[in-house]
Amino acid sequence: MMRRRQLLLDLAACSLIAPARAQQPEAALNLTLGTATPGGSFPAFGRALIAALRDVDPGVTIEPRITKGSTENLTLLKAGQLDLALVQGEYAYEALSGEQARSDRLSVVAPIDASPGLFVVPASSPIRGVQDLRGRAVALGTRGSGFTIMGRTVLQGSGLDPDHDITPILLDDAGEGAAQVLDGRAAALWGASLGWPGFRTLADAPGGARFFGPAPEAIPTILALRASMRRLTVPPASFRGQDAAIETVGSWSFILARPGLDAVGVTRLVRAIDRGRETLARSYPQGRESDPRNLVATVPAAWLHPATAAYLLAVGADPG
Repeated sequence: MMRRRQLLLDLAACSLIAPARAQQPEAALNLTLGTATPGGSFPAFGRALIAALRDVDPGVTIEPRITKGSTENLTLLKAGQLDLALVQGEYAYEALSGEQARSDRLSVVAPIDASPGLFVVPASSPIRGVQDLRGRAVALGTRGSGFTIMGRTVLQGSGLDPDHDITPILLDDAGEGAAQVLDGRAAALWGASLGWPGFRTLADAPGGARFFGPAPEAIPTILALRASMRRLTVPPASFRGQDAAIETVGSWSFILARPGLDAVGVTRLVRAIDRGRETLARSYPQGRESDPRNLVATVPAAWLHPATAAYLLAVGADPG
């Protein structure tokens, strides 16, 4: 433990003095980033992140790759076919908890955001809560998305069997869910993150939409089912027509790195993400939550990329 901490302190010192020493522009840094299917929050975050990094450090180039979501992203990272990938909390916790503390493992580079999970229905719908979904068709998300796992957990913790008490609709494209609610194929849509395009589409549709989370008494049961999940609050006016705060559950999503990703590059990337949060927030509503300091309270220190842990030490946020 002491040896690891000394290594982090050495890396932290380098992360502080390297920018001061640089008299010339840093060399170009080119990285690949796995996102997800079009129409979801991951591609939206990826676009906003690329734009923000370009603004604060033009030498950092991120090439986005469309994937099937968190499950495929983990596979591609482990195979070394991606440098970075966006991974939802349920899948990240499952993958990282099974990894040994060694150099050739996946690691967390930065947080994305805390994604509150919500069901959404047209404002004219008689559905008012999770129990009203019984016997209805519900678009739960894509097959490879951690948001889908989260939705199933919410249903289970609320006393509904997601395979039998509702008609689950699994999507090939995350953007299809809102369209299915609008044309009546689905009675409700499950999703997560305030910046999720499906939520915006339904909230801005003629007639508006209604959002709800699990019943308050179901939340402790839901949280007990998965270590990655947290109690979260959606502030009033997060969506058009939403007058009151919504208590719900959700989880953090993360930028993960492939095994062996260079520490110098990760330090530069994390520094740019930290500096670019305000720019990121202009395009992605929860962009300020990508503050690397949020990792201290959301993942075990052993899961962090060593360069990220060192950066946190350098800015006074000891990861432990």
